[in-house]
Amino acid sequence: QEQVIESGGGLVQAGGSLNLSCTTSGLTFSTYGMGWFRQAPGKEREFVAAIGWGESNSYYSDSVKDRFTISRDNDKETVSLQMNSLKPSDTALYYCAAEHGGTGPRLMTPNYDYWGQGTQVTVSS
Repeated sequence: QEQVIESGGGLVQAGGSLNLSCTTSGLTFSTYGMGWFRQAPGKEREFVAAIGWGESNSYYSDSVKDRFTISRDNDKETVSLQMNSLKPSDTALYYCAAEHGGTGPRLMTPNYDYWGQGTQVTVSS
């Protein structure tokens, strides 16, 4: 059974850092583009960051660029999101998603094959 599993969320003060991790089960991880999205209460799900299956390209939303870094380790079958200089506006449920063969700018749209259940990130002021 195919699964996407996030971890690493929590409560942090503004200006702090968190590292989210995501792994998959039942998928050939190296062939999937991976993305992070988030959804705050009362708001629509929005794109955060993504990385292509070949690790050659990554994408960020304007709101997190220069603060967040996405990376993947195909040997460990994980994708990470390092979040620095966190703001209260970053508070949301963060989702990891996988798209087979995913690469290029389309990774910024939520058309992924598999989604995780989400991990909560709360940034206090």
